[in-house]
Amino acid sequence: MTTSEPQYSIGLDFGTNSVRAIVVCVADGHTLGMSVFNYPTGDMGVVTDPRDPHVARQHPSDYLAGIEMTVTAALKQAGAGVAAKVVGIGVDTTGSTPIPVDAAGEALALQAPFAGNPNAMGWLWKDHTAFREAAEITRAAESSYPQYLAKCGGTYSSEWFWAKLLHCARTDRKVFDAAHTWVELADWIPAVLTGTTAPSHVQRCICAAGHKAMFNPAWGGYPDPAFIAKFDNGVLSAVRATLPSTAITIANAVGGLTPEWAKRLGLPAGIPVAGGAFDCHLGAVGCGIQPGVMVKVIGTSTCDLAVLPMDHALADIPGVCGVVPESVLPGSYGVEAGQSAVGDIFNWFVHKLQPGGGINHRVLDEGAAALKPGESGLLALDWQNGNRTILVDQQLTGMIMGLTLHSSPAAIFRALVEATAFGARMIRDRMVEYGVPIERVINCGGIATKSPMLMQIYADVFNCPMLISGSDQTCALGSAMAGAVVAGAHPDFAAAASTMTSISDIQYRPIPENVAVYERLFGLYQRLHDLFGTTGYTDNQFMVMKELIAIREEAGKAST
Repeated sequence: MTTSEPQYSIGLDFGTNSVRAIVVCVADGHTLGMSVFNYPTGDMGVVTDPRDPHVARQHPSDYLAGIEMTVTAALKQAGAGVAAKVVGIGVDTTGSTPIPVDAAGEALALQAPFAGNPNAMGWLWKDHTAFREAAEITRAAESSYPQYLAKCGGTYSSEWFWAKLLHCARTDRKVFDAAHTWVELADWIPAVLTGTTAPSHVQRCICAAGHKAMFNPAWGGYPDPAFIAKFDNGVLSAVRATLPSTAITIANAVGGLTPEWAKRLGLPAGIPVAGGAFDCHLGAVGCGIQPGVMVKVIGTSTCDLAVLPMDHALADIPGVCGVVPESVLPGSYGVEAGQSAVGDIFNWFVHKLQPGGGINHRVLDEGAAALKPGESGLLALDWQNGNRTILVDQQLTGMIMGLTLHSSPAAIFRALVEATAFGARMIRDRMVEYGVPIERVINCGGIATKSPMLMQIYADVFNCPMLISGSDQTCALGSAMAGAVVAGAHPDFAAAASTMTSISDIQYRPIPENVAVYERLFGLYQRLHDLFGTTGYTDNQFMVMKELIAIREEAGKAST
């Protein structure tokens, strides 16, 4: 530490439905104040289209309102005198969430002609309208630039930067032509706070650029202009020309807080704002990620992160969202994977299907916990929002097998939880297969702290302990750590982690008899995964239902 005086930092966490701010002590990571602002536009903050289930957009005005509302409220809760001692700010956001901006860097949706046009808003990470464009980009890279695909798992996703831009160019040319460039939310917020929104001044973070926009130092940054020019007579070339050849990490300061924002927030002008990153990446930082650790950020979706020092050889990993230098921690490769829906699946079952009888998450959780592994006789696929890893196919859909007239809401709910655990294990196993050591799993996010039933299932399916982060705001905490590091309050992230992060005393350890059942169920899940998610899988699957019944009957006998 550079001073004995109390110092504080702020973490801003822009999620799918809300933004939150926390004020933490840089000496020990203790949270003094926290505030949440629910985005007011759309359905729970997401602008959708009943004619197209793939649409998911957000209005930039919600982001700006959220900054002021949450920071001022969190500072008020923190107490008198704290604001004056805030030394830095960090930012995490969803992604890929690109925003079309004009030549001054103002989001088009903030201008009257485009205010109500979803195409002029932020294209939220889970917008899948560009699935055709993503497939086209994948085919083009396969034929001429295979190295681009090798670093992002072999398939370019509809959730990512270039696919979304190409889809906008094809479906709303007025918006596309009005945009001077597109800026990821993770880059736009730091630029707004520091007055660097002019496209030539925006600093792009390696996290968003590397994992979603095919940026890599190995080929000099963003994709070759010749590759980008392949699509629709070079329609994307003007945007490519606005992008820099370098990218920053969370250890770099974008600039100082402007006097205008300092006044609005009640903070000292000029305090550094760290380079942005995705929420899950900074959630991993907030969990104290290090080599040998997988961090699972469990929310509406999940993100699974691992790191490996850059002096270690690391193979390209098929089906994994990206292997990007310094995207999580400076000096380490960041390995990202995840599931497109987890909490969203549970919310779908509770709120969309509405099983009735006053059933809610708590009731279903308790009912599911009362069942033994295999007792439901059900097996599900967790693809209600497509598959991000390891199939990278947003055109896949969910499934529940084994339903009978006796299947209860609690049994179905447990099968959905088990499906997310099986999907998570597929990710863990793929990383280990390609040389990423995983000795511990640390979980964070609301679901990890609220559902012992889910955590025990994950421990049994993984056959390893599930640890829980000591913070219930790990993404925001990771952002606050970045703010502390760029302010010089800690020399690096290892030092920040040693004092600002912790692990909960609550741990979930595998139960041997449950592990044995889940090994059998996981084998059946793998069959369905390959049968419906890959080509060329031709083995007859007549025995899957029969094996589910056998497992169900054995579980029933064991419970009597």
